[in-house]
This record gives sequence, C-alpha cells and structure tokens, in this order.
Amino acid sequence: MSVTWLWAGFILVMSVMLTLDLGVFQKKAHVMTVREAAIMVGIWWTLAAVFALAVYFVYGHDKAFQFISAYILEQSLSVDNLFVFILVFSFFGIAAENQPRVLHWGILGAIAMRFVFIFAGLSLLEASHLMFYVFGAILVFTGGKMMVSEDAQMEPHKNPALKLLHRFLPVTEGTHGHRFFTTLNGVLHATPLFAALVVIEATDLIFAVDSIPAALGVSSDLFVVYTSNIFAVMGLRSTYFLLAGSMTEFRYLKNGVSAVLIFVGVKMIVKDVYHVSTAASLAVIGGTLLAAIAASLLVRKKT
Repeated sequence: MSVTWLWAGFILVMSVMLTLDLGVFQKKAHVMTVREAAIMVGIWWTLAAVFALAVYFVYGHDKAFQFISAYILEQSLSVDNLFVFILVFSFFGIAAENQPRVLHWGILGAIAMRFVFIFAGLSLLEASHLMFYVFGAILVFTGGKMMVSEDAQMEPHKNPALKLLHRFLPVTEGTHGHRFFTTLNGVLHATPLFAALVVIEATDLIFAVDSIPAALGVSSDLFVVYTSNIFAVMGLRSTYFLLAGSMTEFRYLKNGVSAVLIFVGVKMIVKDVYHVSTAASLAVIGGTLLAAIAASLLVRKKT
C-alpha cells in the first residue's frame, strides 16, 4: 500500500508542476531570467530530495541510494542535451521568450519516451541475463568514445526527423509568435518552433539509448529508475536557462561523465563475479562528478 501511495504522490507532484508550468508560468511568453531559473532548479532539487526521503521510509536506504545515484547520473548525462538546445535554438532563430515553451513540450514528449525505453530495457533484462553484459558493454564503449573523441558539431538540418517533417508539412521561414502551427494561403504550415521541437525530441531519443542503460546499471527497479529519470528531465529546462551562458566553462565534466559511464558499465559486466554496493556506487558517481566540476572551476580561476 505504501508503494501505491508513493506512485500516487509522484504522479500528483508531476501533474501539479506541469499544470503550473504551462498554465501559470508560461501563460505569457517571456524570457526566463537566471534568478527565476535558479529558483526552479532549487525547487526541483528540493522535491527530489524529499522524494528520496519518502523512498527511504517506504523501501529502505538501499533503494533511496539507488534513486539518488540514478538522479545524479541522469542530471550529469543531460548536460549534452543542454548544448543541443543552444545549437537548435540558434539554428532555427527561436527567440529567448519562446524557448521555455518549446522545452516544456519537449519534456512532455521525453517523459512518455523514457517510460517506453525503461519498460523495454527492464523487459529485456528480465528476458535474458545476458542483456546485463550487453548494456554494460554499450556503456563502456560509449564512455570510452566520449572520453577520447572531440565534440561533434551538430547539424540540425541533417536530422532525419526534420527531413521527415518537411515531407508532410512545409515550414515557415520566420516564427509566428509562440505558435507551433499556422495557416498561410489556406495551407497548414509548421513554424520553426515546431521544427525545433521535433529535432529536440529526436535528439532525446538518441540520448535515451545511453542514459537508460546507465540508469538500469544503478537499479533494476522500474519505480526507482523511472522516477529518478523524470525528476532529472523535469528540471532540465530550468538548468538550461541557469547554465546556458557558462556551460563551456565546465570543461572536465564530460570526462567525469565518461568515467561514470565506464564504471557503471563495468559494474554491470562483473556483477556476477563481484558485487558493488549501492552506497559505493553512489560514492563513486557523486565523487567523480564533483571532482570533475571542481577541476573545471579551478582551471577557470587560474585563467
């Protein structure tokens, strides 16, 4: 019964926040200030902390640590999404006051997609124990590739989802206020806002291929993986507006995320031989990311 109430509480919190976000905060298009973004980030961190406490009382400390580990991991992996947002908004010429609206609907799509991916991933793990090795290998490969490769320049106009959109709907040259669609000469057109949304959703689909196995490497509990994932995704928009001007200064964060992915991947591969406790996993994940952020800030100070 406690678990059912925890699910109900999670759904209620998300429903209330989404309603406030769209019905109150975004009732009038406006530029989200750094102060407003900082407040929202603080609210999401507080809600996540309170929820972790609720998980502790219902499930125990092990599940609570799993939730915190998965949440931190997903937050760090979402940094790449933030760079994508900058590139996409710049490419389509989306005004700052319309960006929160695009990200809001993008997050709604991500919530639905993440549930499908997580459910599919857990089903695969239950169907075959070998999938732990497959997911682990994917994470080790991805982490290694991320660590040694240069940052690739994204080209939104080459995105397959955008090409598919052009096949069904023409896209207007300029934006039309905060609308996703408009009618010109009796013909329905998509606006650059909707085109940007399509590219963001398609990109999140690609990111999910890495982030979901990573979360499953921390916990195989549907409730823990999904709720931690959604808490991280829901706070992504505010994090973007808080860090948009300073993300390039966290130069070592990518190396930290790479190391964490490799650690989680190895943990999945050796799980039958050596068990890494949840507390140890949390310490490694949190410690590695904090070290990467601290190193970035120290280098920034010296320069």
